[in-house]
Amino acid sequence: MDFTNLPTKKKTYGGANGSKISVIYNGGQYMLKFPGTAPKNQELSYANGCISEYIGCHIFEIIGIPVQETLLGTYTKNGKEKIVVACKDFTKSGVVLQDFASLKNTIIDSEHNGYGTELNDILQAIDEQQAVEPQVLKEWFWNVFIVDALIGNWDRHNGNWGFLYDVDSDEMSLAPIFDCGSCLFPQADESIMRATLADKAEQNLRTFSIPLSGIKINNSKINYFDFISSLANKDCSKALKRILPRIDMVKINEMIDETPYITDLQKTFYKTMLAQRKEKILDFSLKKLRRREREQQLAK
Repeated sequence: MDFTNLPTKKKTYGGANGSKISVIYNGGQYMLKFPGTAPKNQELSYANGCISEYIGCHIFEIIGIPVQETLLGTYTKNGKEKIVVACKDFTKSGVVLQDFASLKNTIIDSEHNGYGTELNDILQAIDEQQAVEPQVLKEWFWNVFIVDALIGNWDRHNGNWGFLYDVDSDEMSLAPIFDCGSCLFPQADESIMRATLADKAEQNLRTFSIPLSGIKINNSKINYFDFISSLANKDCSKALKRILPRIDMVKINEMIDETPYITDLQKTFYKTMLAQRKEKILDFSLKKLRRREREQQLAK
C-alpha cells in the first residue's frame, strides 16, 4: 500500500532509529516509521529495520503476546520510494504511554538511573514498583526476553517497553510490545545473507555470538545462548517452558512467505536464522532443563 498522501497529525514520536510521522489510515492513527541509515554497512542503501519491525511484531502476535499492529507499505518523497512500516498508535485520549525507564526512576534507592539496563537493577525495580503486580510484570519481562532471543533483538532497553497510564483512573496496564526494528539482522545486505546461508559457521556466529541482548550483567551485554542455556535464572527458565510450546514455526514461516516487498533470498535468510536460533538456543536449553528436572526427581 502507498502511504504517501495520507492525512497527517501533529503528534510526534521519540526514538533514535529513523524518522517518524503521524498519519491517519483507515480511520486510525499510525506512526509511520522510515528506514534509518545503516552505519555499520555502507554498502546497504538503508537498514532493513522496517522489515524487521513488521516480522518481529508479527512473531510476537503468533506467539500470543499483545503487540502493536504493523503494516508494510511505501512512501515516496522527492522521487525516491522507500519501504516504510506503519505502527498502530495504541494510546488514546487520557491514556498515555510510559516507558519502564520512567517507572524505574520511581525506585529511589536504585543504583542506576531509569535507562540503566543492569539485570539486577531491572529486577529490583520490578519487585519494588507498585504500578503493576510484580509477579505479572516479572513474567512479562522474561516472556519478552525469550522471544527477543528467538528474533535476535539487540536493543530491548528500558525506553522501548512499558505501560499505558490512564490519567483519569490513575491506573497502569502493560502496553503492547513495540519497537522490534532491531531484530533479525537489519543491517545484513544480500551479500551477507548469501554468505550466511552458504556457511554453517556464519549461521553459528549469528546464533551463538551475535546479537547480544541490550540487558547487561556487570556492564556486559548478555549473550542469549549462554544465559538461557545456563539455566541460572529460574524465572527465565520458567518463561522458556511457557513460551517455547507457543512458537509455531509453520505459522511464522507462512507469515514470512506472505510478507510483501522482500525477496526470496530475504525470506530464506529470515526463516533459516529463526529456525537455527530456535533449535540451538531455545530447544537446546529446554532439553537441558528437562534433563535436569528428571535427574532432580530421580534423586529424591
